[in-house]
Amino acid sequence: QVQLVESGGGLVQAGGSLRLSCAAPETSFSIFRDSAMGWYRQAPGKQRELVAAITSGGSTNFGDSVKGRFTISRDNAKKTVYLQMNTLKPEDTAVYYCNARHPLLGPDYWGQGTQVTVSS
Repeated sequence: QVQLVESGGGLVQAGGSLRLSCAAPETSFSIFRDSAMGWYRQAPGKQRELVAAITSGGSTNFGDSVKGRFTISRDNAKKTVYLQMNTLKPEDTAVYYCNARHPLLGPDYWGQGTQVTVSS
């Protein structure tokens, strides 16, 4: 019921910026609107960790390692959530996954992931 499509990953030098997008084109407007959305990342050999999340009401929270550098936003009309990543560091290198959590639809939904590589 919720299909997520990430885009915007790539290779960037340390100190640079990237913006990731996560779209849910096949999802109804109301389901997207009522879902909390998040970005997680997983580096090789490490556990998946929360990067940023935004509730249906627009409240946000961030992982400690990205506070002050990353922002998350959502455009419900476009059924898209964004992750703006600034001042990127090599340790930000990971596969970034979009996540959707709806209060009534049971398990979380995940995108396929997009690779972000930050060179030093």
